[in-house]
Amino acid sequence: MPVTCVETPTGPLFLIEENGALTAVSWRPRATTAPSPLLDRARDLLGAYFAGDLRQFDLPLHVEGSDLQRAVCDVMLEIPYGETRTYGDIARQLGVPAQAIGQACGGNPIPVIIPCHRVLGATGLGGFSGEGGVETKVALLKLEGAAS
Repeated sequence: MPVTCVETPTGPLFLIEENGALTAVSWRPRATTAPSPLLDRARDLLGAYFAGDLRQFDLPLHVEGSDLQRAVCDVMLEIPYGETRTYGDIARQLGVPAQAIGQACGGNPIPVIIPCHRVLGATGLGGFSGEGGVETKVALLKLEGAAS
């Protein structure tokens, strides 16, 4: 499976492709391979995103996981750039407990591109499972103009 690394303001991101779809974005170091056209495109789109020139990613994605995990990722993909939702908002939309939404957000295999950083707690930021934790979440929200 092709793996490439993209340098970003939040640290190096490792992009993983399987069967023609992006399946993972991780801050955890991985051995890289020769890039693919999809990973080259993903790298270019991430560069545009971090430069403030891209508001929505258009990439083939494949989320491994439970039906709930995939449903939460689908809902997160619908949150517009610069906007946020709460875990409770998504819980009501899907008819499940907010805690389950938090766990699904934390298990998002394609952070940044599937914008789990746009999901907040009812009274605060909530968590962020990526490198740098909540500081990275805040940096992504500031980039998008969503942080107050």
